[in-house]
Amino acid sequence: MGDYYELQLSLDLPVSLPAEDLTLLRWHLGEGGDDRFGDNGDGERQGAYEYPLLAQRGAARRVGGALVGELCGRERGWALTVRQEVHPDQFDDLRRLVGWLGARTSTAGVVGHVRFYEEWLPELLIVEAGVVSRMTPSAGLRADEIFELL
Repeated sequence: MGDYYELQLSLDLPVSLPAEDLTLLRWHLGEGGDDRFGDNGDGERQGAYEYPLLAQRGAARRVGGALVGELCGRERGWALTVRQEVHPDQFDDLRRLVGWLGARTSTAGVVGHVRFYEEWLPELLIVEAGVVSRMTPSAGLRADEIFELL
């Protein structure tokens, strides 16, 4: 079947985010723009990334649900929401991109998660002082116990 993972991000970026950073983020979201971030067609990388990492849209193949990537402007900056299906071959580039976002976000705490498509519990992505770390939650309460509390 394949080693697919779900990547979800939900974070805010400040209004002071430089135009160059917005251009790179929009390129990753598949909104076109500056081709210098990607492959030049000869297999040589012109920039830091081979191809946009957050540009999948439509129905997911393995993780269920829909794949999205949305950047919305607002009064105090930008809101970013992403849900992508990713493969371990992409992890090095994704780690760099998520770290880059973590250094720029105005959101502290949980900003997303990574989950192997056959697992129930994800690894949380947490930003603290501009650094992203991963944390695996314990399997404390089961879903049916949580619903009993509600």
